[in-house]
Amino acid sequence: MLILALLRSLFPSQSGFCTCLSFRVNELYVDDPDKDSGGKIDVSLNISLPNLHCELVGLDIQDEMGRHEVGHIDNSMKIPLNNGAGCRFEGQFSINKVPGNFHVSTHSATAQPQNPDMTHLIHKLSFGDTLQVQNVHGAFNALGGADRLTSNPLASHDYILKIVPTVYEDKSGKQRYSYQYTVANKEYVAYSHTGRIIPAIWFRYDLSPITVKYTERRQPLYRFITTVSHPGPRASRVPAICAIIGGTFTVAGILDSCIFTASEAWKKIQLGKIH
Repeated sequence: MLILALLRSLFPSQSGFCTCLSFRVNELYVDDPDKDSGGKIDVSLNISLPNLHCELVGLDIQDEMGRHEVGHIDNSMKIPLNNGAGCRFEGQFSINKVPGNFHVSTHSATAQPQNPDMTHLIHKLSFGDTLQVQNVHGAFNALGGADRLTSNPLASHDYILKIVPTVYEDKSGKQRYSYQYTVANKEYVAYSHTGRIIPAIWFRYDLSPITVKYTERRQPLYRFITTVSHPGPRASRVPAICAIIGGTFTVAGILDSCIFTASEAWKKIQLGKIH
């Protein structure tokens, strides 16, 4: 009880105390961690095209399983920008766990514009559940904030994504599934024998066979007493708690001795033995 009281005094914040009594194990392995997903991955996309009317903006999805959907509209909305001159597209949809692409384009428009302006700003692109876990800093929204507003208006944009399955397991054993991704991109104006090809914003994806897993575990008390991990760019081990507790007792002993000596001196003064 004394040790726990000292630990509480050293770590007044309950969250800080609990953090010191736990640690995270990072693993890499080859497997599909979310076998109950039905072979699907949820996608959340939020993108602004400030110079393209909403009636021209559409989302198309295709993959190697033969899916080819033009003008996907389920769970999506378009918000006019700049007095109707631009559009913000927000959508949630699912993709199959096979290589493919989804792209923002004018392909679903009733009439194709002559010079569609594909300059854009990506607010969010994420896959799977959102992981909001302290000290887990992954590339879950790697394209968030990608600004192509000063690009060539007639250019297409290719974003090449490598999606990495990610699992977080808390101390109770409950697992949450998400996906990180790496990205490379290029910008180009494409031509064919009939002339310039209508530009689009392409997100071409493939899945990594490697899964990243973060596991929270409780640290044995004996290990915590002997060493403490200090977070930082380089985790360092220092002899913490034993030294701190020992130092606390030493200081307490010195204070007790001083108080006792002063008390005895005062008693003697009161008795007139010291003039």
